[in-house]
Amino acid sequence: MVRNFERKAEHLETRDAYGTAVELPHMARWLAGEPDDLAWLDNWCSAVRANVSAGKSIRRAKIVSEPLSDYQRWSHDIEYPIVDAGEEIGWIPRRLVSSIGIPGNDYYLLDDRLVIFLHYAGSGLNVDFVTSSDPVDIQLCRNAFEAVWKLSIPHHDYNPLPTETLPNS
Repeated sequence: MVRNFERKAEHLETRDAYGTAVELPHMARWLAGEPDDLAWLDNWCSAVRANVSAGKSIRRAKIVSEPLSDYQRWSHDIEYPIVDAGEEIGWIPRRLVSSIGIPGNDYYLLDDRLVIFLHYAGSGLNVDFVTSSDPVDIQLCRNAFEAVWKLSIPHHDYNPLPTETLPNS
């Protein structure tokens, strides 16, 4: 959980797959059809609850290709406890954002004063964080997030297309 914000944290995700050491074993079990009690999300959910109880806003916008990648299908399945804890998660089909200027990297925007850009390897593993308080970066990220957020579908309302109903390419 990003810390050190006073009012709001906004997170833009633009990749179809990520890979963290924590997540990958759980996703593998999901792909195998094995149950997961999601206890490994407890710390994140507790942090979200604490921040929201303190009057802070946490929003995440997820730009996704459809049909969803395995990672995003898994992510959709496991994020209900996070949303129930108070994080607002919006799903945006990639086809809707073609004319929106979006930064080249995922980011967190904290209180409209600090941007944390997330750099990833091709494998989806995070390799670096770069911070900026440059007003140009902050304005770019604020504008991008708000434009994307307006098109977002709340997590509980987003119903991904089933992959089996799509025509073969």
